[in-house]
Amino acid sequence: MPVNIYRIVSDNEKSEQIAYLCDDEWELCPQIDALSEWMEKTGATLQPAEYVADVGFCWRRDAGTRGPVLAPPPMRRMADLGISLFLSEYPGFADGRKDEDSSR
Repeated sequence: MPVNIYRIVSDNEKSEQIAYLCDDEWELCPQIDALSEWMEKTGATLQPAEYVADVGFCWRRDAGTRGPVLAPPPMRRMADLGISLFLSEYPGFADGRKDEDSSR
């Protein structure tokens, strides 16, 4: 599901799909980079409404520091447009490998 951007229409209508970024990418850093770039290029053309940017991600095996950064300019654009950021964590790891020892 990686980055799904949609507009909430109403309780009685289905949400309107705006964009789907990073197909099959489950690491958070590239997804946030893509969302930031999309906000700079395409997001600026949206009219203010009620939107959601839902980022679906899995853990990185080598995670430690250096997480993704959503800088103030794209955050400001998102806020001005009415875009809520959902961070949807999924089970498993971004590399898709199964653990050899599942008891850990």
